[in-house]
Amino acid sequence: MARARRETPGCDRVLHFNNAGAALMPRRVVDAVVAHLHLEADIGGYEAAAQRDAAIEGVYDAAARLLNCERDEIAIIENATRAWDMAFYSLKLGTGDRILTSMAEYASNYIAFLQVARNTGAAVEVIANDEYGQIDVSALESAIDSHVKLIALTHVPTNGGLVNPAAAVGRVARAAGIPYLLDACQSLGQMPVDVQAIGCDMLSATGRKYLRGPRGTGLLFVRRALVERLEPPMLDLHAAEWSARDGYTVRPDARRFENWECHIGGKIGLGVAIDYACELGLEAIGGRVQALAERLRQALGALSGVTVQDLGRERCGIVSFSTDRKKAHAVREALAAQQINVSASPAAWTRLDMTARGLQAVVRASVHYYNTEEEVTRFCAAVEVLASGK
Repeated sequence: MARARRETPGCDRVLHFNNAGAALMPRRVVDAVVAHLHLEADIGGYEAAAQRDAAIEGVYDAAARLLNCERDEIAIIENATRAWDMAFYSLKLGTGDRILTSMAEYASNYIAFLQVARNTGAAVEVIANDEYGQIDVSALESAIDSHVKLIALTHVPTNGGLVNPAAAVGRVARAAGIPYLLDACQSLGQMPVDVQAIGCDMLSATGRKYLRGPRGTGLLFVRRALVERLEPPMLDLHAAEWSARDGYTVRPDARRFENWECHIGGKIGLGVAIDYACELGLEAIGGRVQALAERLRQALGALSGVTVQDLGRERCGIVSFSTDRKKAHAVREALAAQQINVSASPAAWTRLDMTARGLQAVVRASVHYYNTEEEVTRFCAAVEVLASGK
């Protein structure tokens, strides 16, 4: 991946193992965003958007190719959480309805479950893990009844390398005819994600993480068969038409989940980032990321005073660990002083999982295809010094 490093300016400045937070953008993505901002400054915002209409529309084609869906099933939204919210809050839930989810669910999603449960009388039920620490598909299947109105799953949790068996969950959802919402925020861009193979009805993701796009960009997939059954919780003149004095008509495609005002330059940059990933190939990206992450896990696991905390039968580019001598946030800060980027993931972000395992926080090191074996070695050397207390 020498080419990727040449085309990523940040590789010359930092050792970046924070791709699950925000990856380093390729130069062509940065150039696309900056060029559009210059165009807006030169001729006006509306005029610049009109001039770049083909590029803007191309983002929908790029996202559809990435996910293996139709362009009218794609909405471009300002972030993954808002994309997820627009899908979830469109569902009509009531007293006695059941939401099934997993132990790895992300805080923002679970807070939304709790809010809707409090306001409607619906119930949130957590399916237990299997022996690998991933959602137990057999237990999920046993929990299905006529009151289950949603299956919601985080594909890759924020706090570790686990990859939940999304396609197996999809088979359960399809067999029961239950809507299935997949949070692919951490998976999209680091591995192939095919909505037909997975069988999800809705999928949310961000641009800034493994897709290597700009911040403030995200996308939502909603299957065509479901789109017209869902009215978004908020509408504007982009999502709907004021068709009569006392009436409105919601647009027929997934763009009903968007709003009119958006970051046009960022949107164009997202399309460029998706094209870049597809050009390299998601199978190749996934293989490279997984190999680097396993190398990192093995090297960290061999260090005294370091414990790798990842679960899962299948694992990805996120590597979580803890050290005996330093708390996660202290490790992050000490590494940052050496121009090494990681995150610290606290229990409050994945409370069910972290509490069950007795973890207060973990260090999250997340690799991408532009990282190198030499960086893994250098990273582990730095962690070894911290873990020894020197």
